[in-house]
Amino acid sequence: MTYRLEERFPTIQEFERLCRSVGWGKVMNFEAAEKGLPNSVYGVVALDSEGEAVGMGRIVGDGALYYYIQDIAVHPEHQRKGLGTRILTALFAYLKKEASPRSFIALFSVPEAVDFYRRFTLEERDMIGLFTVKELIVKKGN
Repeated sequence: MTYRLEERFPTIQEFERLCRSVGWGKVMNFEAAEKGLPNSVYGVVALDSEGEAVGMGRIVGDGALYYYIQDIAVHPEHQRKGLGTRILTALFAYLKKEASPRSFIALFSVPEAVDFYRRFTLEERDMIGLFTVKELIVKKGN
């Protein structure tokens, strides 16, 4: 099967289908994603030979100092065919061209994917990534 990449953000339907295919359905707020997707800095969608979205990746941030690689997902039926590499290569090509010197480029990774991301010069640093979700803020009363 041949694949092609398009420089664009996924539609909400493509985003939801790909998220669900990789097990993110229960943790993703698809209503908020519909608003958030167009606010991304850059994105790519991988299409199969029939034009169906089978992979995606995007960059979020302020477009100058901070860039976060987000939502790298390849449908399980199309994994292990180089699509993740192609998606990240496209994202890094954008960053090489557009990001300012000393920009901060980061992502969160599941442990199983750390070695994959290291191939793209991403590495663990002497920093600790911290995050929360809105429900915890509301529950704690902060």
